Amino acid sequence: MTLSLMLVGDLVLDEPEGDFFFDPSRAVLGKADILVGHVEVPHTDRGTESVGDIPAPGAPPENLAAIGRAGFHIATLAGNHIHDRGGEGIADTLDGLHAQGIATTGAGANLAAARVPAIVERGGLKVGVLSYNCVGPREGWATERRPGCAYIKIISHYELEGANPGGPAKAYTFADPETIEAMEADIAALRPRVDVLVVAFHKGVVHTPSHLAMYERAVARAAIEAGADIVTGSHGHVIQGVETYRGKPIFHGLGNFVVVTKALSVEGNDSPERRAWAIRRKTLFGFEPDPDYPLYPFHPEAKNLILADCRVAADGTISAGFRPGWMAPTGQPEVLGNDARGQAVADYVAKISAAVGLKTRFAWDGDRVTLS
Repeated sequence: MTLSLMLVGDLVLDEPEGDFFFDPSRAVLGKADILVGHVEVPHTDRGTESVGDIPAPGAPPENLAAIGRAGFHIATLAGNHIHDRGGEGIADTLDGLHAQGIATTGAGANLAAARVPAIVERGGLKVGVLSYNCVGPREGWATERRPGCAYIKIISHYELEGANPGGPAKAYTFADPETIEAMEADIAALRPRVDVLVVAFHKGVVHTPSHLAMYERAVARAAIEAGADIVTGSHGHVIQGVETYRGKPIFHGLGNFVVVTKALSVEGNDSPERRAWAIRRKTLFGFEPDPDYPLYPFHPEAKNLILADCRVAADGTISAGFRPGWMAPTGQPEVLGNDARGQAVADYVAKISAAVGLKTRFAWDGDRVTLS
């Protein structure tokens, strides 16, 4: 038996009738023996708005059923928004996902709970997933006594370039060793329990194509050196480069999958704080959302999508690849094949990978693109 393991990036379902947004991709998602996605925001009607970042609104709890009906088996939760409705929001999201039979990892009632892996077995093969937030805010990090997410602490240092006080600076970013060691301990504990080990990071710089912060490759490689078979990234809301390290795939940014929200729109935004951020981020990151995409207020290049598609042989050998995709104006992702549209997205992935120095080789295998 060959196990089909598929992984997608961010899932944000702020709009009603969540099933609608999965309809064009439902047939492809249904082919996965194990399907993994990142639930970005809390699904709750309770809780108090958190501090430390621009909080997202609580998404409708009933939309978790749409994620279940789309065929997801594992949800990663460690991210910068999962604590936006506090501990109650996390508890409601966990309860709602578990009610759908979806295993979770990355958030919980305390740090120990957040670090518990999700494990799913199919056909005698066990897949284990760990989830870590690399982007803050620290108010959302779990502690021994506080609900939140598992995390890797990233330290930033800005060094002035040239004799120009106040001028351009180079950003140096690196992971706090103690949190890396905690991740390594989690991987070591999980490794003998599973055949395939996935580490999912919430990492990177938002809305910035063809960019990897200094810490990203180091953290991803540390996970593989500790025993991970597959590393994925979410958070950036654009896809990022793909590489292999020691024969293992790293999907630095899976980008968006179903992400439908008005919380990042200027028009009709009922939150002054979120509206101000929607205006400011366009200046900070230099893009204008496409007005034809009212539920998808992201960088124009975020219309390019990928779905990681890994095939696991009975002996645990992994053939890594991805399916290209495209976001429709309705907010519905469409999974593409080996045709002109799919080739255009595959070419985009090759371009952004090369732009950040990744020497990945790509080849078509049926309707997916393999990497080596």
